[in-house]
Amino acid sequence: MLNGKHIILGVTGGIAAYKAAELTSLLAKERATVEVIMTAAATQFVAPLTFATLSRNDVHIDQFAPFSSSPRHISLADRADLFILAPATANTLAKLARGIADNLLTSTLLAASTPLVVAPAMNNKMWEHPATRENLATLRARGVEVIEPTVGRLACGVNAVGRMAEPADILQRLKLRVES
Repeated sequence: MLNGKHIILGVTGGIAAYKAAELTSLLAKERATVEVIMTAAATQFVAPLTFATLSRNDVHIDQFAPFSSSPRHISLADRADLFILAPATANTLAKLARGIADNLLTSTLLAASTPLVVAPAMNNKMWEHPATRENLATLRARGVEVIEPTVGRLACGVNAVGRMAEPADILQRLKLRVES
C-alpha cells in the first residue's frame, strides 16, 4: 500500500524522536520513499545521519542551506503523497494550528496540500492543557488525523498519557489512510 508513495516525515524535538527512526525504517521496508525534515531541536535527540541512513535520502533541516533556486519548503510539499509529523510536540502543533512558519518543517507543513497525520508526544500536563486541546481541535477541524498518544512512562518519570504511539501502530494507521 505504501510502495511507491512519497512520504514526508517531520520530526520535532522531543525524546520520542528515537521512535521516528524506527518509523522511518518501517516505511522504507514498505518501499515508500521517505524524506525526513527535522527541527533543530530534534537533532539534539537523534542525529540526522540516523535518518539519512534509514531512509537512504538526505535529511532536511535548514530552509536556506544549501541554497537552491527553488524554495525547499515548496518543492518538498509538492512531491509528498502523505505527511506524517512524529513526534509532534505541543510547540509544533501550536505553530501549525496558528499558521506560524518559522522553520523548514512548519513552512513545509503550511505549503502542503497532502493529507497530514500527527502523532503527538509530550508530558501529560502539556497534553491536557486547554491550549493544546484547542490546537488539536483546530487541526482536526482542518482534516488533520491525530494518532492519540498512549499511557506509559514519560521522560519526567511519571506513568501517564503522552507517549507517542508505537511506530508499528502508526504504520498501520498510515496504511489505512492511504487505502481510503
